[in-house]
Amino acid sequence: MHTEHLQNVRPAGVLFGWFVSVAVVSLIALVLAVTGIVDPEASGSGGLWGVLAIAVGFFVGGWFVGSRLGVAPILHGVAMGVVSILVWFLANLLAGETVADSAWVSGSETYYAGLLLLQMVAAGLGASVSSRSRRRATVAS
Repeated sequence: MHTEHLQNVRPAGVLFGWFVSVAVVSLIALVLAVTGIVDPEASGSGGLWGVLAIAVGFFVGGWFVGSRLGVAPILHGVAMGVVSILVWFLANLLAGETVADSAWVSGSETYYAGLLLLQMVAAGLGASVSSRSRRRATVAS
C-alpha cells in the first residue's frame, strides 16, 4: 500500500512530531551538559554530539508521527524539516536584531543545510519504521 500522497499529510501530526523532536534534542543536550560531556559555554564543543542529538531527536519525533498516523512517512519527515525552516525564519524575523550578538555564526551554510537534511532524513526514517510496524501489526490482527 503506497501512502505517499499530499492529502495524507496531517499538519497537526507534523507539528506534534516537530515538537517531540525538539523536546528530545533539548533533553539530550541537557543530559550532555549536565554530565559534562559537552561544555555549553565553549564555542563549538558539541559538534558531533549535537549532530547525533539532532539525528536521534528527529528519528524519535518521526517515529511518533509514524506510529500515530501510519501514512506518508517520508512526506511527514520532509514537512518536519520545513517546519524547522519556518521556525528559523520567524525567529530571525521577530527577534533577529535583539539576538544578533549571540547568533550562531560558527557554521557554514553547507553545515546548516546538512543539519536540515539530517532532520528530514531522520524524521522520515523514524516515521517509516514505525508506520511499517504499525501496518504489519494491523495486517497480522
